Amino acid sequence: MPAHAQDVQPAPAAVETQAEAPRPIEIFDVEIVAEYPHDPAAFTQGLLWHYGHLYESTGREGQSQVRRVDLETGEVLAASDIPPDQFGEGLTVWQDELVSLTWMHGVVHRWTLSDLSPIESRDDFPFEGWGLTTFEDSLVFSDGTAVLRFIDPETLDVQRELVVTIEGEPLKDLNELEVIDGLIYANIWFSRVIVGIDPATGEVVRAIDLSPITERIEIVEHDAVLNGIAHDAENDRLFVTGKLWPTLFEISLVPRLAPSPDAGQEAANPE
Repeated sequence: MPAHAQDVQPAPAAVETQAEAPRPIEIFDVEIVAEYPHDPAAFTQGLLWHYGHLYESTGREGQSQVRRVDLETGEVLAASDIPPDQFGEGLTVWQDELVSLTWMHGVVHRWTLSDLSPIESRDDFPFEGWGLTTFEDSLVFSDGTAVLRFIDPETLDVQRELVVTIEGEPLKDLNELEVIDGLIYANIWFSRVIVGIDPATGEVVRAIDLSPITERIEIVEHDAVLNGIAHDAENDRLFVTGKLWPTLFEISLVPRLAPSPDAGQEAANPE
């Protein structure tokens, strides 16, 4: 848990009034559609698909990069190094730029889409960076707590804060983020479950059980966890991978006909 996590005091507007009973959580299993090579040395922190290209940000000091990757081969087509004293984190697209976070360094980087050349770096970001995505006219980031912050893409000022809850309780360890069809999807650190979050209320309304995928991966390090969600909206393809994983998976979602609470409970209590 980040050191500042205990000090988070969400703005009053962030705490939405919940209904007396939380909304039921839709549970999904997955089917593997295709498997693609993935750099097994990539400590994946951000993943996204944008106009026919796969982009990825990687972490660890001295190894962090922003990359454009060939889906079919896993080849890194272009890359820019993040300064070696920084730990790269989440990645998203804003207009014609890529924006990436760093973990505990307070630095936000901007890169060109065309060749990943650096545009600007700001070192006054007052939060830890974990996941990052774009929702409407805002960037949204996680910091490993139960809070998502919506920020102005230009000034980085906080517009609002949202406490994410599952069955009425805060859900911490929110990590990599992706917006799909109006919901914010999040990896949960050290969990085999991806959750879908209502951006208006913070309620978890979907849980995707990726056990069939995580069970296929030989874990080479303790931190080699599921992390990375990318959606090809044009072709409605969904991709997932993990830190130090040799494979990137294209998956389809299958509603669980007789939902059990397992996926929701596991998301709330991943360890």
